[in-house]
Amino acid sequence: MNHRRTLGLWGLALAASAWNSPALAQTYPSQTIKVVVPYAPGGPTDIVARVVADKLGQLEKVTVIVENRPGGGANIGAEAAAKSAPDGYTLLVASATHTINATLFPQLGYDLVRDFAPVSTLTSGPMLLVTQAKSPWRNLQDLVTKAKAQPGGLSFASSGNGASTHLAGEMLKARAGMHAVHIPYRGSGPALTDTMGGQTAYMFDTMLSALPFVTAGKLRALAITSLERSPLLPQIPTVAEQGYPGFEAIAWNGILVPAKTPPEVVAHLNARLKTILAMPEVREKFVSQGFSADWRSPEDFRQYLQAEIKKWGVIVKTAHVKMD
Repeated sequence: MNHRRTLGLWGLALAASAWNSPALAQTYPSQTIKVVVPYAPGGPTDIVARVVADKLGQLEKVTVIVENRPGGGANIGAEAAAKSAPDGYTLLVASATHTINATLFPQLGYDLVRDFAPVSTLTSGPMLLVTQAKSPWRNLQDLVTKAKAQPGGLSFASSGNGASTHLAGEMLKARAGMHAVHIPYRGSGPALTDTMGGQTAYMFDTMLSALPFVTAGKLRALAITSLERSPLLPQIPTVAEQGYPGFEAIAWNGILVPAKTPPEVVAHLNARLKTILAMPEVREKFVSQGFSADWRSPEDFRQYLQAEIKKWGVIVKTAHVKMD
């Protein structure tokens, strides 16, 4: 009896060690993969997640489902994913919001660096600085000059307090040495509506949300937040080239898995994502949404996350941003 018990314990130990061996890569995946999207259906992150999930399912020949878990400033879904089994069957679609939250929320139920293993980025895309189509400002300096001449006289909208659209506005205020009043909204839709109507002077928003209104002549784009101009709007200068070198605010999405996920599984997923993000139909879909497909190695993604946490942390602290 003791001999059989010893053999049983030995077998369990060997099975456990298999999760950390190259053999796992030969059997993974063998069951449904869940992709957690910490936002409501229909938004930019959800769109990206569903494109990737569909292709991943085709490549792996397993079911890949998207589970929307919105709420808590994108923290509810992230915390749930962090506490999932580290077996490669739960993926989190993270965004720039999560690197902001690392400083914005003093007591999170997860740590973005400690509790996750980076796999790869998926997309990246700049934001647009937009104003009412009939506004007197033709470029960024016109806006900055007005704000400095009338401190507190201008207001800027955002999709929510602490969102990347808010923090981009705070970054501009800090870099330009100007003062404007922040008006948070519940999402980009109402914020853009009030900017179009002139109730707020300007706002930063993703190209997915803002570009259709710029194209329709309802908004005027004054600047783009990437370091280089966008091929979609080559006539729109960057914030950086209009007097603020190094200014960059990128909306991105990426895949994270729970920490302690076997490196072989992370490498497997990374390779699959590289294949998916190179597919012409995927790249075209993302371009139509104002994004670029953006693959990175796990280590590159780790360094990018740390840099983003540091960058946005400075803005959160300097601007004294607090959650309501």
